[in-house]
Amino acid sequence: MTAAIIDCGTNTFNLLVADIHVNEGYKILLNTKKSVKLGEGGMPDNRIAKKPFERGVKTFIELVKIAKQYKVESIHAFATSAVRSSLNGPEFVRKIQEKTGIITQVLNGDTEAQYIYKGVKLAMEILPQPILIMDIGGGSTEFIIASENQVIWKKSFDLGAARLIQQFQPSDPMTPDQEKKLKTHFREMLKPLNTQLKKYSVDTLIGCSGSFESLADMIKAEKNDKLPLENTYNFDNGELKNLHLKLIASTEADRKAMPGLVEYRVDTIVFASIFIRYVKKRYKIRNITYSGFALKEGVLADLISGKIAL
Repeated sequence: MTAAIIDCGTNTFNLLVADIHVNEGYKILLNTKKSVKLGEGGMPDNRIAKKPFERGVKTFIELVKIAKQYKVESIHAFATSAVRSSLNGPEFVRKIQEKTGIITQVLNGDTEAQYIYKGVKLAMEILPQPILIMDIGGGSTEFIIASENQVIWKKSFDLGAARLIQQFQPSDPMTPDQEKKLKTHFREMLKPLNTQLKKYSVDTLIGCSGSFESLADMIKAEKNDKLPLENTYNFDNGELKNLHLKLIASTEADRKAMPGLVEYRVDTIVFASIFIRYVKKRYKIRNITYSGFALKEGVLADLISGKIAL
């Protein structure tokens, strides 16, 4: 059976189309995304602003049309931080249903984190010792401590890159004082994670978001590596540090000219890089790997296993 999964994120809407054989396997036919910036301008007021609202509905309709070109037999839609934290999130979901007939499930942070874990597990082998999974979204960031067989702990934090930009409104480039204030905010907000990581020692971080994807693409571009980015990518710590130093010193114009960086991440990549660097140093992370699979692939895993009906 062919099914589609639409993930309505804060920055991007993602579409995955796959042939699925329950309890057997799958073949991905299409994996694409469109920039929407649903949280643009509205997060301080906990609302989806008028233009992003209209843009989101229009993009959702486009993705449904694309999915139907593959003669999908079911479409499963999910929304995350921007919709769940907005006062007019229910109105957005109603408008999508009115226009397409599709009911969008608004995920709470715990369920979102659980799907992210399942997606990562579909992409790679998770070792017995605990690892830390990090998914930086536009509105929230999910952290999951997991082993090969279970989620040990998970939590969603209101620390998405787009949310932080609207909250801190930094200069361009960001000043050292602004960076210091941002890190102080991380330290305060991440106290629950800090408590857990005193119990479970981890040295490996799995990053599964567009920010990690962009960092990998930029490093590959610097090395003139023209091969497509695969579902997993192991970062070299030196290369990641050098790119970070370039990013925090960069202006918007500089970033627009950087090979491998898509335009819709030009404004968020600096925040993401600072966040990743903070987590690496704070928790003594030695290994960082990118996973191309996350939330929508976690939904795919449940479709394969029959936990979600096709």
